[in-house]
Amino acid sequence: MIPWQSHLACRALGLALVGANGLAAQRAPERFAEWSRRPFAAAEYAARRAALLAATARAGGGIVLIPSGAGVSGGDSFRQSTGFLYATGLEVVRSVLWLDADRAQVILFVPDRDPRWENASRPNDFPGRTLGGDPAFRAFSGIDSVAPIESLAPALGRAALARRTVQLDLGGDAPPRVGLVPREGWTPEREMALALASEHPTLTVRDHHEIVAALRMIKSPAEVAAIATAVDAAANAMRAVVPRARPGATEWSLIGAYEAECRRAGAQRMPFTPIIKSGPNALWPWRVLASHYDRRARTLARGDFVIFDVGCERDYYVSDIGRTFPVGDRFSPAQRRAVELVTAVSDRIIGAIRPGVTLLELQRVALEAIPPEARAYMQTGSFFGHHIGLESGDPSRLDAPLAAGMVFTVEPWYYNHDTGIAAFIEDNVVVTEGGVRVLSATLPRSVAGLEVMKRGVRR
Repeated sequence: MIPWQSHLACRALGLALVGANGLAAQRAPERFAEWSRRPFAAAEYAARRAALLAATARAGGGIVLIPSGAGVSGGDSFRQSTGFLYATGLEVVRSVLWLDADRAQVILFVPDRDPRWENASRPNDFPGRTLGGDPAFRAFSGIDSVAPIESLAPALGRAALARRTVQLDLGGDAPPRVGLVPREGWTPEREMALALASEHPTLTVRDHHEIVAALRMIKSPAEVAAIATAVDAAANAMRAVVPRARPGATEWSLIGAYEAECRRAGAQRMPFTPIIKSGPNALWPWRVLASHYDRRARTLARGDFVIFDVGCERDYYVSDIGRTFPVGDRFSPAQRRAVELVTAVSDRIIGAIRPGVTLLELQRVALEAIPPEARAYMQTGSFFGHHIGLESGDPSRLDAPLAAGMVFTVEPWYYNHDTGIAAFIEDNVVVTEGGVRVLSATLPRSVAGLEVMKRGVRR
């Protein structure tokens, strides 16, 4: 028997045995609620959807479409697309949330069964899992109207006939287009926008990003608490790993050790690959270092400094903190001056944070705090920071006045290629009614404190 015939014969025999013993046929499908949990109560997501509907109605109305992620690929654990996660908290795939701002209508289009749980050749291992067809799933979702995903296309067809407006979060960029050259930043929303333009040209497709950004900038108390937990995890991991930054250690080994500490603290994943860079590598932003496969593997040497720009993700919410340390026990005089410089700029920025101030005003504060001789080495298009939350770069608007509940980084950096000196301090802050709270305040910021932390001594 030739190989392919042997393979088919074995497969047929296996299926016959499954049918004969009847074990697979007797197994009931799994239930979604037994495997999944939302980060927060259903009421929080209902409030978010209501806010999205109201804000969209004020901005001219239309239908907001929020697609889910497609599913697991490459062996990674599934992480829901951020927009869908924000609005539902659900781990379903190949689904779409429909928010009709003109009719105050919310519909979740979802498959009847989870496609990831289907494998006809292994029914014992893949018993199936019901979604839309399960009344318990409907109750768990917190959404009154749950419809089969197959009914989405007809609904869009009716919307196209009525020449309605559809809004998707396209990230504030130009409309997506297919090109011959690969592009970064592909998302389910961009893919859906292309499909709508092709299949329903009478629909008007608009970018919903500004509305999403305005809402997601302000975190609920539960979100702030989740971010604070992620900050503490990152800070503790940094404390554990920094003393290992000795001559002979490699950047990759420190990155691995840091990730392990985050996992011990309950982090499900890293919001980004930890950026731990030393000596000449420290003079370059992460995007430059990451543009080559093996650049971030340098061995630390005596007299170096090392920068930690790291975060953890706990229950979907992230942190992003940074400090600069000597590879030995002490900074050199030039390294000390650089750390003191960025710390002073950071202090000025944090001191200006309060409700009503805009990020553009914080940018002016930062630029005024930089001495003229250092401005060539401290360049920024923003305020030396970015919002964080469900992402390490949460959507934001530079012109929006600060409000209680906004959480962002303050991270002035200094890259001096002339002297070979760099320094970086990054804190996570939350705006309060009375001003600001530094979530990463447990980490030292002074030169002396950083040297003590490097030696592994707790104060």
